[in-house]
Amino acid sequence: MLVIESWVINDDSAVPVSSEMVSEALRSRIDSGHLETWLTSSSGRSLAFVTNTERTMVMLLEEEGDPGEHAVDPGAQGSSNGFVRSNGQDDEYPEEDTVSIHEAFRLVKQIVGAGTWPTDACWVADR
Repeated sequence: MLVIESWVINDDSAVPVSSEMVSEALRSRIDSGHLETWLTSSSGRSLAFVTNTERTMVMLLEEEGDPGEHAVDPGAQGSSNGFVRSNGQDDEYPEEDTVSIHEAFRLVKQIVGAGTWPTDACWVADR
């Protein structure tokens, strides 16, 4: 029997977010100034979405303390700042370690819906 994880947005509500609604929920949070969003799955995994509204760091962690894995944009040049964390920290990331916000929405939708990166996604394990 296949059991799909359910995901909730931390600091939001205990109601699971569907893959069809996750992009809308993330956009709403961005519009209200929340550039960092963490989702937690029913199996204990975590999914981070940290954006500067143009580029996004997407990380998937198997458990607390896991270095995880993150989406990449191979060949991207330079770096971007403005990734404001919930604690006020303003991070800068290399472009190759982030993806466009549109790609980030696609990745998160797939992970929330199927539990895995899309087969055509570029990501690296940080373990």
